Amino acid sequence: MDGMTLEQLRIFIAVAEREHVTRAAKALNLTQSAVSATISALEDRHGVHLFDRIGRGIALNEVGRAFLDEARSVLTRAEQARRMLDDFGGLKRGLLSIVASQTIAGYWLPPIIARFRARFPGITVELSIGNSREAAAKVRDGVAELGFIEGLIEDPAVARWQVDEDQLALIGTDLPERLDDETLPKLPWLVREQGSGTRAAFAAAMEARGLDIDAFDLRLTLPSNEALLTAAAAGAGVTVLSLLVAGRLIATGAVQAAPFALPPRPFYALRHKERYQSQAAQAFVEMVGSTR
Repeated sequence: MDGMTLEQLRIFIAVAEREHVTRAAKALNLTQSAVSATISALEDRHGVHLFDRIGRGIALNEVGRAFLDEARSVLTRAEQARRMLDDFGGLKRGLLSIVASQTIAGYWLPPIIARFRARFPGITVELSIGNSREAAAKVRDGVAELGFIEGLIEDPAVARWQVDEDQLALIGTDLPERLDDETLPKLPWLVREQGSGTRAAFAAAMEARGLDIDAFDLRLTLPSNEALLTAAAAGAGVTVLSLLVAGRLIATGAVQAAPFALPPRPFYALRHKERYQSQAAQAFVEMVGSTR
């Protein structure tokens, strides 16, 4: 690892996970040329190719995949060391990394983060967004210290506990009067991608009725709650969304909520069972618990 910096590893990981320099640069708030230069410097210094250049794109090769595991491990160990040193200063300074699924990150979590920052102004909170599956993976790999998701995950390395719940609603602009097991599969459905907590909750609610959403008329699969809401408001179909997301448009009449009961959806917190947990993480978990 002679001459290799943590920043170089961080940049490599961002490019490797996206297999795209421009998207990685945007996520890191760096220029594309700076990111490209970092990757080239790593490859030139060690006489290897980490990516295959295919046309105008890149793809992680065998060497890059092996190095990715090691790079993640090194960053995780460095992050654990930083957290431990930060704790010697109490909660006067430090960094807390959190990952959350979209509904939680966009609507439920921001007020809690604001209260936390007001109480502990020296603690920087970094919030990243991923679906429930991606969020659990970041906690497992040590990329994030805490996670907050809506979906059920089963990972022996990750502890999970419920912190809140929200209500889902079936929404659209032209809802039929009759909503039963015969008509539901025939509606033009807009859904989130596989791995999304919203999609998992919708699928579970339908499964409880003996229905499989894979047999539904799935018109569009979209990558965000906002995209679903916009498409539903434009009349593209019906969808199931949290009232945290759709409540404002329901109130204005831009979309309608069907009189159709859906079970509450739990929100879960995640942490690694064995990794060091900082005082900042402990304080944040306590604040989350006090909001219920």
